Amino acid sequence: MKIPIELEINGNKYCLAVSPSQTLNEVLRDELNLTGTKLGCGSGDCGACTVIAEGRSISSCLTLAIEMDGKEILTVEGLAKSGDELHPIQQAFVEKGAIQCGFCTAGMEMSASFLLSRNSDPTEGEVREALSGNLCRCTGYNKIVEAIMTAAKTL
Repeated sequence: MKIPIELEINGNKYCLAVSPSQTLNEVLRDELNLTGTKLGCGSGDCGACTVIAEGRSISSCLTLAIEMDGKEILTVEGLAKSGDELHPIQQAFVEKGAIQCGFCTAGMEMSASFLLSRNSDPTEGEVREALSGNLCRCTGYNKIVEAIMTAAKTL
């Protein structure tokens, strides 16, 4: 049995029918083709699936899509306001070499966005704390932290 829901994702409204057990991550990736949000561990430990819903940073792999009915969601695809330019966070990730394999990047950028929306001038410690729920196997975090500090100055 499918249940009709309405989501506002990156400023666009979507009406769709979902299974009661379908996660937000599955809907984003499989139903709406918003594949920037990754599925890593599937248990909320890695942060690859981080999105912002109703002003909260959440793990889309742990959130049922039906729980998001009527809610506003921001994914990595919605960070940049146009398809022509990167968001300052995304630009800083590129400039500082904070992207290697890229698997964690969307979740890192969403966690950075969440942090910077609440704290426009974070310390390095605050950036590291904000990223504590995001795992990266490539960069060792230094370049990611540097990118977020740079983005904070730009924003």
